[in-house]
Amino acid sequence: MRQVRSGGGMNLLTFLKQNANWLGTGALLAFLSSFGQTYFISIFAGEIRQSFDLSHGAWGGIYTLGTAASAVVMVWAGTLTDQFRVKHLGAATLVLLAISCLLMSQVSAVWMLPVVIFALRLCGQGMASHIASVAMSRWFIATRGKALSLAHLGFSVGEALLPLLIVSLIAIISWQSIWLFAAAITLLCVPALWAMLKTERTPQSIAKSSQSLGMNQRQWTRPQALKHWLFWAMIPALLGPSAFNTAFFFNQVYFAELKGWSHIQLVALFPAYTITSVLAMLGSGWALDKFGTGRLIPWFLLPIVLAFITFSTAYSIGPMILGFFFLALTAGMAITLPNAFWAEFYGTGHLGSIKAMATAVMVLGSALGPGITGFLIDYGVDLETQYIGIAAYFAGATVLMYIGVKKARPLLENL
Repeated sequence: MRQVRSGGGMNLLTFLKQNANWLGTGALLAFLSSFGQTYFISIFAGEIRQSFDLSHGAWGGIYTLGTAASAVVMVWAGTLTDQFRVKHLGAATLVLLAISCLLMSQVSAVWMLPVVIFALRLCGQGMASHIASVAMSRWFIATRGKALSLAHLGFSVGEALLPLLIVSLIAIISWQSIWLFAAAITLLCVPALWAMLKTERTPQSIAKSSQSLGMNQRQWTRPQALKHWLFWAMIPALLGPSAFNTAFFFNQVYFAELKGWSHIQLVALFPAYTITSVLAMLGSGWALDKFGTGRLIPWFLLPIVLAFITFSTAYSIGPMILGFFFLALTAGMAITLPNAFWAEFYGTGHLGSIKAMATAVMVLGSALGPGITGFLIDYGVDLETQYIGIAAYFAGATVLMYIGVKKARPLLENL
């Protein structure tokens, strides 16, 4: 498969036609990662807590334990994208994800929950999304932003359709049966993945042929990146959205109860959130191809500051639309900008290994968020108070990221 370098003047329809298989691969993996994403698992929070008589803190702790373990494994597992074809690694990931969904449908004891959460988070949020992002960042250079935003529409489709569908289905069938359907759908998509990737280059040949270099015109290795100050300046910005966006959706049932709304009232706002995040994702993808990641990424957390202030102060369902709007702006930009950041600043030669660390940080964040909020809820700190503190965290992370990226940009050529 040739590496895509053209695209500055290529119209969208031509781009889609010429790259449908590879973009479709990314979109499929992104969509199927839904079954390991917090917004999907958290839909079943009420049923799981009731089935096993768990408090908010206990369920949050179980979720944190399983997710944190998956973050540790991601440090190693993510490097496999530097060694294996997407065709093989993606298919194996989907098979394991299907098995994880099957196990969730059969959970009969509390001790099984951390194990199943670990499997779902590693295969879904971890590997499926990681493989999709690394593939798009490697396969496309001049059109990297466009490719990332189009392929990651798979995430958006899942976020828009699945919550309303699942909440409706829970009313008529058991939650365990829904997980059986998820397992079957995932398994049936493996042949589709193989069909789309009849032609695919190996990661090794990509690394050799790519001219996408990072700072100081180098291909950075993971040890070199970990010793560089910019990586650590980005950590709070990487950790935050994963931790607290996850925490918000994880606590959606309790949040609705706290505000005096029905769960379906809150879930009904999700499509508006998804539409906005899609527009933000597509817009940021276009903008990063035009202006570069360095000029855009320092500002992507500012909307989420406003989002959590709104969530804290809203006492009717109307203002929540504004909160979801701000949350979606950051969520959409977070899909394209950080993924492109690693390729632009550190090169694509060892992208899988470097991004595996970033993915592990984000997975760790998604473990910490529900655990921290659940613990604080159990100890009497309400979500409204917590959300003000979260907004302050994002403001601080923005300052640190701005300083780091501003210092690093001169190390990139043509900026």
